[in-house]
Amino acid sequence: MKDPSIRRSLALFRAFLHEQDDPESCYALLAQDAADQVEAYGAVEGRTVVDVGGGSGYFTEEFRRRGANAYLFEPDVRELGPKPPDSTVVADGYLLPLADGVADVCFSSNVLEHVADPQTFVSEMVRVTRPDGLIYVSFTNWLSPWGGHEWAPWHYLGAERARARYHRRTGKAAKHTLGENLFAVHIGTTLRQVRARDDVTVVSARSRYWPFLAGAVAKAPGLREFATWNLLLILRRCPP
Repeated sequence: MKDPSIRRSLALFRAFLHEQDDPESCYALLAQDAADQVEAYGAVEGRTVVDVGGGSGYFTEEFRRRGANAYLFEPDVRELGPKPPDSTVVADGYLLPLADGVADVCFSSNVLEHVADPQTFVSEMVRVTRPDGLIYVSFTNWLSPWGGHEWAPWHYLGAERARARYHRRTGKAAKHTLGENLFAVHIGTTLRQVRARDDVTVVSARSRYWPFLAGAVAKAPGLREFATWNLLLILRRCPP
């Protein structure tokens, strides 16, 4: 599907609506879409792809289907599911058990909002990427309508109130707790941090899902914190 386009955005939105009852279809489509976004900058066949925090491995498997040497590094064994990809490594994204510059592509989908120190997380992704290699980072920003994850959009009224409402409505505790496994990450702050680095250049900063003006919406201070929904950063590792 053309990216960005209304058709693509609607397909992804429909898939997200069934994330809970049909996660296989939802994440398979998202993985295909993400791999397409990476391959807009070059085919992954024969390349080494490091998937950081990729959960049960949908992204890793999709990159492998395209001929990449892809490896999953996931810190939470509960996220791996019953059959993670072969060669999966349980490892913290802050300290990947990899040598410098081994990855052609270092990939992270919707993980940054779940780490307490995003700058260190990104630095580790950069470290393991070869010069001229790509770093793919996407995250759901806090002021997005989906910023509160399963208790969105009620996070606009406060995290604890939103969590309490989720518990009343579903009868179960929310998976995410602000300050523990979900953090308020903002687009403006993140862009300033990556642009201040001297080891990467920003190739693209855009809305991951928005159907039009995907780059323009991420350039509008204030508005972007609400309208971007999910920021996609494509970075390129600078030569030494």
